Amino acid sequence: MRLKLKHFLLTLVFTLTLAPVALAQEEPEGEEETQEQQEEPAITDYIEMDPSFVTHVGEPDTKLTYLKAAVTLRASKETTRPAVEAHMPRLRHELVMLFGEQTDTDRLSGNEGQQALREEATQRINAVLEEQQTGERITGVLFTEFVVQK
Repeated sequence: MRLKLKHFLLTLVFTLTLAPVALAQEEPEGEEETQEQQEEPAITDYIEMDPSFVTHVGEPDTKLTYLKAAVTLRASKETTRPAVEAHMPRLRHELVMLFGEQTDTDRLSGNEGQQALREEATQRINAVLEEQQTGERITGVLFTEFVVQK
């Protein structure tokens, strides 16, 4: 009986001593999985807004100036495309309004003006996606064609 008790106590001490070590070894594996999940390769999805935008720009009561812009949206998640496509009419409307608000046609011809217009377009599109509670955002707007005709 004494031998069984001694064996039991040794087993208990052994188990209590090694259990924390075993648990500690399991935690880093869980952390590695989390790090692997966080390091998933980011995707880049380009969403074309067809057809191109053609609108007049410039000050009212001046010679008409036209803007033609082919626009592509850049997304970093696969779930963004369905949200963008579902709200495409509203997104196109926002860009038509934005382009029509441009009065400084000389500014549109330069890189700074185009960059500012891209940033404003990104903000407006993301505002619509937020308003529609899609939980999605685009990461940028690209002009794949941009022509100002005076």
